[in-house]
Amino acid sequence: MATFDNNSSITDIEPWYIPMDILRIVCIIVTIVIALILLAIIASKKIPRTAPMMLMANTCLSELVCVCTALGLAAFALDNDLKRIQYQDSLCVFRAYINYSMTVIQNYSYNLQAIYRYVTVVYPTRIFWQSCRLQLCLIIITWIFGLVVFIPFLFTDYIKYNVENQICQAPIRLSFAIIYVALVIYIIPNTILNIIYIKLVRYVRDMNKRITSANVLARAERELKMVRNIVTISTILVILGLPYAIFILMSFFTTIPKYHFRIAFIFIDISTTATMIALFKTTDPIKAAAVQIVTELITTITQANI
Repeated sequence: MATFDNNSSITDIEPWYIPMDILRIVCIIVTIVIALILLAIIASKKIPRTAPMMLMANTCLSELVCVCTALGLAAFALDNDLKRIQYQDSLCVFRAYINYSMTVIQNYSYNLQAIYRYVTVVYPTRIFWQSCRLQLCLIIITWIFGLVVFIPFLFTDYIKYNVENQICQAPIRLSFAIIYVALVIYIIPNTILNIIYIKLVRYVRDMNKRITSANVLARAERELKMVRNIVTISTILVILGLPYAIFILMSFFTTIPKYHFRIAFIFIDISTTATMIALFKTTDPIKAAAVQIVTELITTITQANI
């Protein structure tokens, strides 16, 4: 292998590397645009300043920051592939740490939404538990947790530069690091989300068996629908994250494909786009505000042209 400069070396690349890098970047940019639109709608006067909208804004913001870090990962891979080099820059490990952290914050933001819906149904008289102040505190706690939980990775050799995949990540193999990543990022938040959903389903079924006012029951069923939507969105992440999970399981018993991260991350990037679209489609206040904004814009343009 010939030397390219002091810090990099010439390397061979497969024909599909660059198209795959470009596809990843396109998906990420689409996600960024959708997240910015959703945040702009939430920030507009068309949306009421409520705790649910605050939690939705937190989800959109965490998703936005998460995909921005993913854009850095994809751009780094594309740059190295175009130059046909293997090269680890000074920010490689830091980008991986931020990507892990923001994925944690994003996934736990769905937990916050589900917990709020559960509390409003099961403990409707606990007003403080539903207050914007408490939700803001919980949001801050999840951001602190997400930024702290992977700090040890910055000061150890858990994160390594993978030449074939042009990425810095914890190697997929039977190790403490990869089990820790799987638990914190995927298994724990999705388990919490499904437990909340199951408990809420049972609670609403019990309400149907008891003498309950129509308004209370309707509200409970509405909140259950919102939690079901959140679970659906989380399921999209889980399903499209299956290649990553499969590679982890395979690594415990056999050798995994050399380009596993390239394969896994394209599915992850597609999943983020799908979840942002699903967030828009399943959030009625945002859809209504978007329709109103577009209608007003069309009316303004029509009147200006008359």
